[in-house]
Amino acid sequence: METVRTIFTHTYPYPHEHSRHAVIAVILGCVFFISSDNMHTLVLKLDSNVKWWSMYACLLGFFYFFSSPFIGKTITPSYSNFSRWYVAWILVAALYHLPSFQSMGVDMRMNLSLFLTIFVSSVLFLLVFHFVFIGLWYIGLVARVAGRRPAILTILQNCAVISIACCVFYSHCGNLAIIREKTLEKRHWSWFPRWNKDENFSWLAKFVRVYEFKDQVCKSWFAPVGSASDYPFLSKWVIYGELTCSGGSCAESPDEISPIYSLWATFIGLYIANYVVERSTGWALTHPVSQNESEKLKKKQMKPDFWIWFLGTQVFDLMVSVTLFVGRFDMRMMQAAMSRVEDGAKQDDLLYDQFSEHDELWFDFMADTGDGGNSSYSVARLLAQPFTSGSKQDSLITLPRANLLLIGGSCPPIWYNEEHVAVNKPELPREVPTLKQYDGPQCFLIPGNHDWFDGLQTFMRYICHKSWLGGWFMPQKKSYFALQLPKGWWVFGLDLALHCDIDDYQFKFFSELIKDKVSDCDSVIMTHEPSWLLDWYWNLETGKNISHLIRDHLNGRCKLRIAGDLHHYMRHSYVPLEKPVYVQHLLVNGCGGAFLHPTHVFRDFKYLYGTPYESKASYPSFHDSSRIALGNILKFRKKNWQFDFIGGIIYFILAFSVFPQCKLDHIYTDDTFSGNVKSFLGTIWDIFIYMLGHSYVSPAAVFFLLVAAITFVPSKVSRKRKVMIGVLHVSAHLSAALILMLLLELGIDTCIRHNLLATSGYHTLYEWYRSVESEHFPDRTGLRARIEQWTFGLYPACIKYLMSAFDVPEVMAVTRNNICKNGMDSLSRGGAVIYYASVFLYFWVFSTPIVSLVFGSYLYICINWFHIHFDEAFSSLRIANYKSFTRFHITSKGDLEVFTLAVDKVPKAWKLDPSWDSESKLPHSHSYRRKFPSKWRAVSPQQDPVSTVRIVDHFVVEHTAKPEGASVNGPSCNSGQGLHGKSFMLQLFCAINLQWKIFKQKELHHNCKMRLKLLFYVSISSVAVDQRKVRWMQTSLPVQ
Repeated sequence: METVRTIFTHTYPYPHEHSRHAVIAVILGCVFFISSDNMHTLVLKLDSNVKWWSMYACLLGFFYFFSSPFIGKTITPSYSNFSRWYVAWILVAALYHLPSFQSMGVDMRMNLSLFLTIFVSSVLFLLVFHFVFIGLWYIGLVARVAGRRPAILTILQNCAVISIACCVFYSHCGNLAIIREKTLEKRHWSWFPRWNKDENFSWLAKFVRVYEFKDQVCKSWFAPVGSASDYPFLSKWVIYGELTCSGGSCAESPDEISPIYSLWATFIGLYIANYVVERSTGWALTHPVSQNESEKLKKKQMKPDFWIWFLGTQVFDLMVSVTLFVGRFDMRMMQAAMSRVEDGAKQDDLLYDQFSEHDELWFDFMADTGDGGNSSYSVARLLAQPFTSGSKQDSLITLPRANLLLIGGSCPPIWYNEEHVAVNKPELPREVPTLKQYDGPQCFLIPGNHDWFDGLQTFMRYICHKSWLGGWFMPQKKSYFALQLPKGWWVFGLDLALHCDIDDYQFKFFSELIKDKVSDCDSVIMTHEPSWLLDWYWNLETGKNISHLIRDHLNGRCKLRIAGDLHHYMRHSYVPLEKPVYVQHLLVNGCGGAFLHPTHVFRDFKYLYGTPYESKASYPSFHDSSRIALGNILKFRKKNWQFDFIGGIIYFILAFSVFPQCKLDHIYTDDTFSGNVKSFLGTIWDIFIYMLGHSYVSPAAVFFLLVAAITFVPSKVSRKRKVMIGVLHVSAHLSAALILMLLLELGIDTCIRHNLLATSGYHTLYEWYRSVESEHFPDRTGLRARIEQWTFGLYPACIKYLMSAFDVPEVMAVTRNNICKNGMDSLSRGGAVIYYASVFLYFWVFSTPIVSLVFGSYLYICINWFHIHFDEAFSSLRIANYKSFTRFHITSKGDLEVFTLAVDKVPKAWKLDPSWDSESKLPHSHSYRRKFPSKWRAVSPQQDPVSTVRIVDHFVVEHTAKPEGASVNGPSCNSGQGLHGKSFMLQLFCAINLQWKIFKQKELHHNCKMRLKLLFYVSISSVAVDQRKVRWMQTSLPVQ
């Protein structure tokens, strides 16, 4: 069997899909035939149909706003595809009842009945075809790819396309009843003066007379093809049922074959031929390419497959992880137990000093990646470049790649591969004996809140138990660490878990490290969460252990705090005062790939530990951040179309109890527009009062929605303001729901008044179909009667109820009339379900754009006026732009130079970088040694991050000044000798410090001689004394 399958199949891939092209062709054909045949009638009747055209505009407007988020999306069996067909069904069912199409000569009822008949026939035929084709694959007569079962929704979509095409072509070409000569009278063309001047050469005249060309196309392409005598016996039986006649033929059988059969057979044949070619031979309707050319083509079409990390796949697992692993079991305790924390700073798995002997060092900081592949890869591409040139004002600054990468939390894990897990870390290259001799880039990470959602299991598996992250080597073994850098700089990576603070084991490790090794050196604290901003915003006080570590142990030696979590860039620097400064600079940069957070919400932050701060830089700027928030009004539904489910249902429940509205005559009585508006608003208020006094469902929905809206307001707002905001929010939604309900009721009532709805019961369309069935679809052999007999009456019943289900407005209008005449109690339970279901189908389409507009406006007002909902307002926009990272440089003088590089717009399309592809790659060469380490580049060079990167902030943190005679890398910073050493100089320092305390306590005013001795000891000592204490003594002790 495998040999047979191999002989009859080809290895050439066939990458093309024609379904989208078929849909486009059908749409263009529909527009061509409808516009060419009825454009002149449309223009002639434009003056007399203003009321109905306005109704058309409202109806089409609502349907457009409902379907706008899905325009341009891929046509796949999904919610997007479902919405297209759902809108098409509901819209056509409403349009064919309006009079404009009928006045233009388009009989929608014939098209609808024909569509449903052809659709059912196409579905049955294609299902049989696919069943037979799968059977051929099973016995090995077609290719392997033929065994992939087609999606049911795809078959239904193709059948709908075929049915629409047949209806349009047949109604405009095959039905001779509506093809007639159309004359144009100039007296109706008052709006077009050019038409009156010269009819023959007017562009409008030529455009309107396109229908003449259409008639020629119909006669030549879609005319009846042949007669029954031209076809074999089997074809005549299939089309006409001639075997049922006596003698083997029927004298009354028509000689010509109806065009509907030829059109339907043509489209079905094209579908079958296309499917067979795709799944069987692999030929692209032309000659197949060779294997080598196919591989080249496939390589050129390759695109990066970004894997986006989601917070969790199941809510239950997330709750269990947070409650059990964080509340009862802390992974940091396990790390401390396994690392023997009692040994203090002697642990090699927490303290790393491989960079301490460098003359200078470059290192990067980035945080919060994984929400979007394009944005994360843009930042990664910049981090990997050997040199990055960023524009700063009018100059261009080139920065080399960093030796060290620090990731501040929420880093998405890569796919698990057993070959990439290192059992005994560090897993250095073979030619490198020790970590200090490794000259490649290294990476250290701290976990963020996303990493702790599973109890740190993923972080431990993919970070601490793995040696490589791309081209970066990861020697890290625990979730927190200390890095000793050149020129007396230290980096402390803290693990805050979900408690916003370090645990006791971390505090013990870092406090002993500061006492034994750090001494008076400068340090950088790296945490995932910027507690200084969040505590100020939420009016909280978290991180007591961190505050104790910074204020009492580092005591002014923390020059910089860096963090992520907030997905923007902000830097606050201290305002120089005489008070002690515990931290000089506060830096937040969480633009590693996640969605954007606003900056203008945090512009009023001023104080930390009693020290005043001012904002020095923000990205995006405060003005841009406020402007971006406007997208909640304009783009909320486009970005969050999933909100349709809950929003449409909530609005329907709010208006459920006030359907239907039977007495609407008073709205039509006033002749002025202002009077109509006043009557409309008065009716809304009366409906609201009635709802509160006579119904149960809607008031209950209002109550629960009010509770949810008040609870939704952030806790930083006072209770009184929370209630006010919640009431205003719910009032806006309730008003919108009632207005939409009344508009829907007015539309139905208008159609009923003009006898467009509720004319002949629930089955209007089916009754009309049966009345014209013999005219349009003659059955001289009685085939339909036999089918009805063979199916026990199911054949006509299915068509009858299918047409009734399609004609939703008729069902809604007939039931509404019954309720208004006999009351709601006369309606059965099934009838009530049918009525409210038909109302919901239309009310859902009308309400979903409005509920998104109201909720988006609420977020915009809250974020810009009250500075609340900063997370909800910007996460809903899903902004992938405004990405950045920070590059640090420890100079040879010991200063810390800080650059923040940013990309304003992230590219969405990538292609294979030809420079990377052409570069030679040795089997055992490291990727960081390549000149072009990034595999993908932007399709447009002008949008590539390497070309558009710029420097948005640049500042320098000066190294702590050392006393004369003290070396930068003296024993206090790099030698490892702590305050408990036995050297004479350290003992001398302790004695001096004790003497200073005695002076301070007794407040001696006659101590000039002792003070001079103290200053002399300091000048000859090589130990760096705290300069702030000396300056205080010089200024506070009086001179006699």
